[in-house]
Amino acid sequence: MLNDILLIGEKHKKAAESIAERVLVEKEAKEEEHPDYRFIVAISGESGAGKSELSHSLATVLKKQGIRVKILHTDNYYLIEPLKRRAFRELNNFEDIGPQEYDRKQLQRNIADFRKGLTADMPCIDIITEKVDRLITDFSDIDLLIIDGLYAIATEGIDLGVYIDLTYKETKKNQMLRGKELTDDHRWKVLEKEHQSATELRRLANTFVSREYKVLFRD
Repeated sequence: MLNDILLIGEKHKKAAESIAERVLVEKEAKEEEHPDYRFIVAISGESGAGKSELSHSLATVLKKQGIRVKILHTDNYYLIEPLKRRAFRELNNFEDIGPQEYDRKQLQRNIADFRKGLTADMPCIDIITEKVDRLITDFSDIDLLIIDGLYAIATEGIDLGVYIDLTYKETKKNQMLRGKELTDDHRWKVLEKEHQSATELRRLANTFVSREYKVLFRD
């Protein structure tokens, strides 16, 4: 997203280094079978857990290894644009909050563009204007895609799924510092619904970041 605020700390960098080690091993194994294989990492967690910070840190670590990385933020793929989303959620009594809020077809098209090394037309939300811009991305020389978002690990075809084990109740300070959305009653209702959906999807991950930002792997 354009104009997003990142609060990157040492914990994000260290976690990224641990995850990068696993990524490199698994990526190499895939490439032994398919030399042109394009690897995908998905990073999920609740609001304020540090998804964007961890994604950026991981991309930076991998870049130092000579790997060209692109980060795809699933928050850009909401079916309802930011300026209309609040009223829509209230009208539907907050019942439709979950992975179904995303334009999954558009997301899968852009992932397919990455897999094929094509040029993609992608949505990109400007946080300042709260409008959806269009981003043209050339995937021809991109080696690895990081998909970052609350429901990212539910995306089909990912190779490594990372889940950050922090709930919105534990990340209130980060949410207020970033100030992307109003912290009112409406917001807390949305966060509780997102918490329920995210908890259900956690089982899809094979790599976990604990509350203390220690990385744990599941075979």
